[in-house]
Amino acid sequence: MDFMQERITTIHDFRIEERFLCLALEDIAKERPMTLLIPMLFEEIFGDHIENILKEINESNFLTKVVIALAADDEQQYIQVKQYFSKLEIPCIIVWCDGPSVQQVIEELKEKDLDITMFSGKGKDTWIALGVATLDSYAIAMHDADIVFYSRVLPAKLLYSVVEPDLDFYYNKGYYARIDMERLIMYGRVTRLLLSPLLNSLLEKTHYSSNFLKYMCAFKYPLSGEFGITSDLALNIRMPGDWGLEVGLLAEVFKNTALKRICQVDLGFYEHKHRPIKSDAEEGIQKMTKDITKTILRNLVELDGVDIDEAFMQSVNVLFKRAAQDRIRQYHADALFNGLNYSRHGEECIVEAFSKYVLSAGREYIQNPEDVHLPDWKRAISAMPDIREKLKDAALNDFNNYG
Repeated sequence: MDFMQERITTIHDFRIEERFLCLALEDIAKERPMTLLIPMLFEEIFGDHIENILKEINESNFLTKVVIALAADDEQQYIQVKQYFSKLEIPCIIVWCDGPSVQQVIEELKEKDLDITMFSGKGKDTWIALGVATLDSYAIAMHDADIVFYSRVLPAKLLYSVVEPDLDFYYNKGYYARIDMERLIMYGRVTRLLLSPLLNSLLEKTHYSSNFLKYMCAFKYPLSGEFGITSDLALNIRMPGDWGLEVGLLAEVFKNTALKRICQVDLGFYEHKHRPIKSDAEEGIQKMTKDITKTILRNLVELDGVDIDEAFMQSVNVLFKRAAQDRIRQYHADALFNGLNYSRHGEECIVEAFSKYVLSAGREYIQNPEDVHLPDWKRAISAMPDIREKLKDAALNDFNNYG
């Protein structure tokens, strides 16, 4: 595992003056254009933080354009988002992913025997907008729209290592500390209490033979939604169509590029919205838990040929609970040492819930191991050579015809 961690380059942030990166990127942008991609829901324009995001983006002189992957229910919502983003001084394309213009292009693609109409949500929206973002861009940075503490240095950190010729990485994953410094609360439950112990329990079950699992363990925050990627690589990876988006993307990068071309960068402290634990298994964090688990299992079969059956999942579940409980002791010690508010009982209850969903997800996967990936963009372009241009024209058509 140590060898794999050494192969994934970790770039540390020494808190050097942030203008250094931004100024360097301004020069690089003349030869290597950069795009910022932000998937967002209509409701997110009402967040207190979004004004600061727009202000900081306007000061990001290294960006060539901004692409918004918008999920909006109707024309009125689209118009409100359009009006809101009129504050941006950098060229901006709002892709109304579930709007009629874009959907018409998706129907044309279906007529070419490439049907993605069964997909919905962030994965599909990101896929659509990524096609537009790769036009005339050397690299793309992506982050969510719910970031509370936002600075222009965030997209700069994501982009620098993939556009700087002396580094020339193809993919850069952001990581950060999920600590609320005001309320002194430790977040990141899905990573801490699900993904980390699940990966390690699968490693133990497979006798530490899986390079894919070792690769996943090398990332400090696999579930972060922040990354930088070259357009060439973006066109060659499949986009997961469910809540397994982040881990599925990491798996696709593993399949499509050399480890020495992959890095991760320290984004510092980071705060965004937190999903509640809900009773409905198909909502919220439970749905995320099951999709993440199934994504890991699917890639374990695809990359390592592991047989997933009931006995395998029962064993993994036992190992998972032990690994998660070991981590709770670690987090409890960290919390006491750093004066954080921490409920050990509450975390134990979450692990019990996660354990049930891990086992349930395994059984669902055994019953239906069907792939949930959208096609890579190379295939889509093969089916319809001008699809990216048509999607861009659809976005511009909406912009001109609504509001």
